[in-house]
Amino acid sequence: MKLGALCFAASWLVLGPALAAPPAAPPAAATHAIAPQAPISWGSLTPTQQRLLNYQKDKWSGLPPERQHRLVNAADRYSKMTPEERARFKARLARWRKLTPDQRARVQQRYDAFQKLTPEQQRQIRNMYRRYKQLPPDQQQQLRERWKNMTPDQRAALKKEMSKVPPAATHA
Repeated sequence: MKLGALCFAASWLVLGPALAAPPAAPPAAATHAIAPQAPISWGSLTPTQQRLLNYQKDKWSGLPPERQHRLVNAADRYSKMTPEERARFKARLARWRKLTPDQRARVQQRYDAFQKLTPEQQRQIRNMYRRYKQLPPDQQQQLRERWKNMTPDQRAALKKEMSKVPPAATHA
């Protein structure tokens, strides 16, 4: 089996169980109520924040304070981006807007599952993804097709096989 296929499969090995597992109940300490955030008045925003959030101006006062804070934080991050980062952000936003609600929910579930992984598992997945992205497009397509055409039993067998591969072998 080629190393690229191992990397692709290993990412599913690590992420697969997390995606299949039901969401864990929050720890008892985390069940307490989070203190509500205070609303942010439109006039208290900086000129840059107002410019970036202008599309929300008419409904700003009706937005929940938590959403206002998230939008202000996002505007602050966006204002600090380089032109290349902004272009990448806009491209990602355009792709996100084209997703169906079901596709968005799946992306969110995968993100949530990734966040629950250990830092080592996250590092492994990031490394394997970088290796995958370095492959020529035709090899990437071959890997996607191979995975897509596998039966659930074949995928499970490959995951089991990958669990026996030492971590160093997938990073070489």
